[in-house]
Amino acid sequence: MLVLVTYDVNTTSNTGQRRLRQVSKICQNVGQRVQNSVFECVVDAAQLAQLKLKLLEVIDVHQDSLRFYQLGNNYKNKVEHVGAKASIDLEGPLIL
Repeated sequence: MLVLVTYDVNTTSNTGQRRLRQVSKICQNVGQRVQNSVFECVVDAAQLAQLKLKLLEVIDVHQDSLRFYQLGNNYKNKVEHVGAKASIDLEGPLIL
């Protein structure tokens, strides 16, 4: 299934900047960055649960926020892109 992960991390402190880097790294290991704080991740239910746990270990729930949009398995007709940075096929071949 395709899951859109968005986050907003309070970076007014050094610990906030560290959390932002950690959240970004976790998301980069699972999906493709499509905006500064937005990732598209093709995962199954177990991988999504693991991703959520990892992110919840990092963020400060009093200062930061996470959103998970589950677009399901038939996401290709639900996502439309216009503009720069065209997205890649997340389920396509790795070598172009």
